Amino acid sequence: MNNNKEAQRAELHKTIWRIANDLRGSVDGWDFKSYVLGILFYRFISENLTAYLNKLEREAGDADFDYAKLSDSDAEFGRKDTVDEKGFYILPSELFENVRKRAAQDVNLNETLSRVFASIEGSAVGAASEDDLKGLFHDLDVNSPKLGPTVAKRNERLVKLLDAIGELDFGNGGFAENTIDAFGDAYEYLMGMYASSAGKSGGEYYTPQEVSELLARITVVGKTAVNKVYDPAVGSGSLLLKFAKVLGKDNVRQGFYGQEINLTTYNLARINMFLHDINYEKFDIFHGDTLTDPGHWDDEPFEAIVSNPPYSIKWEGDSNPLMINDPRFAPAGVLAPKGYADLAFTMHMLNWLAVNGTAAIVEFPGVMYRGGAEQKIRKYLIDNNYVDTVIQLPPDLFFGTTIGTCILVLKKSRKDSSVLFINASAEFKRAGNKNKLLPEHQQKILDEYTNRETIDHFSAVIPTEKIAENNYNLSVTSWVEAEDTREAIDITELNARIAGIVARQAELRTQIDAIVANLEGAS
Repeated sequence: MNNNKEAQRAELHKTIWRIANDLRGSVDGWDFKSYVLGILFYRFISENLTAYLNKLEREAGDADFDYAKLSDSDAEFGRKDTVDEKGFYILPSELFENVRKRAAQDVNLNETLSRVFASIEGSAVGAASEDDLKGLFHDLDVNSPKLGPTVAKRNERLVKLLDAIGELDFGNGGFAENTIDAFGDAYEYLMGMYASSAGKSGGEYYTPQEVSELLARITVVGKTAVNKVYDPAVGSGSLLLKFAKVLGKDNVRQGFYGQEINLTTYNLARINMFLHDINYEKFDIFHGDTLTDPGHWDDEPFEAIVSNPPYSIKWEGDSNPLMINDPRFAPAGVLAPKGYADLAFTMHMLNWLAVNGTAAIVEFPGVMYRGGAEQKIRKYLIDNNYVDTVIQLPPDLFFGTTIGTCILVLKKSRKDSSVLFINASAEFKRAGNKNKLLPEHQQKILDEYTNRETIDHFSAVIPTEKIAENNYNLSVTSWVEAEDTREAIDITELNARIAGIVARQAELRTQIDAIVANLEGAS
């Protein structure tokens, strides 16, 4: 069964890849993803809502009920209750399958879709879900010249897009768990595909799946549930959603929280929540700059925090006089440098972290050993015993950079005052043009994270006072020397071999000279 599921998945991925390339035409890949993902989202919420209403009516005794066949006027009766429950409403004529049926004959398809998207977003106005739906279709501009030079050309491409997404096979047996998994998986596959082809521009919003899984698993070791999970640089939301896989979404009791500065990516994160069937009241994604305008300020602290914040970006730092008194940054007595915001994100996460919580943060290597303000912030973290573990990751795991990053694990209630250093720089397999952490590599890191042993060339447990003596250096390679895998060479034997090669070369040269002389003599 599993092989069959994997084969179906591979087939689905192949089809998605073909659609994305066939339909893209002249549209830049990273821009075009908004159309593919937007239409995928439209199909998902249409089918999700239809399945939900059909189930309710059939359980109430109407065995043949099919919401998609209802007239719009008959459907209005269910609007309020459905919006309260699902967060949105779609009239039967606006459902993906019905719009798709009419699409090829609809000369005003672009206007139809514009109206439908506005209507879906509008269904949440005044409801608790309004903020979760607002602007969700913002990047799906059906009137954009990027789609084609004329309305007719744009509509032609929109028809193809509706058909291609409509033909994707997400599994049989109605809209069940496996269908939801398939939609979510398709979304993740598309994000990964676009990120890898977009390089830095798109890749910075996307953390590879296996790294996301490792971060999530680190923060829940020994737990079967957490109050909620948080990512202050949430990107497309994939990192948060790993908790739904690792713990089960009901074991993230109060839901999924994050903040994102980029509007397009903020929309992708909310779409991602819906596509993984996370209901609107179980996620709270905030748009804005986390460092200067954080959301969730008054919320209860988070038991699990994971993040892959942007590396070494600029921020206001000490040019904003309010920042040094900000309760997130003030305890360290110094602000992260204006050119490197990395440790500002770290201090923000520490402040948002619950007393019994764990934060796992991907860090740029320089943060771990540079002097100046960054050293003072590390001093604050070490002296207060917040640093639990530092894990050196292999190079070339992430889109947009080949550098070997590391994971900083923070905790607020630690029983011992030592730091575990894990050198996992060799734990990878080359796959295509990137390195990958396979499940066995993840497991090896997790086992060591749990056991906290000293293993030659792999891990070391170092008392914090020793780290203090060494300028608060948290660079893994300063504490765990990687194994030298170079071959030992016998220099005497090597010299003898070289001498032999030189002698043979001289002999061949003499023979060639003789042949050349003979040939010249013959001519």
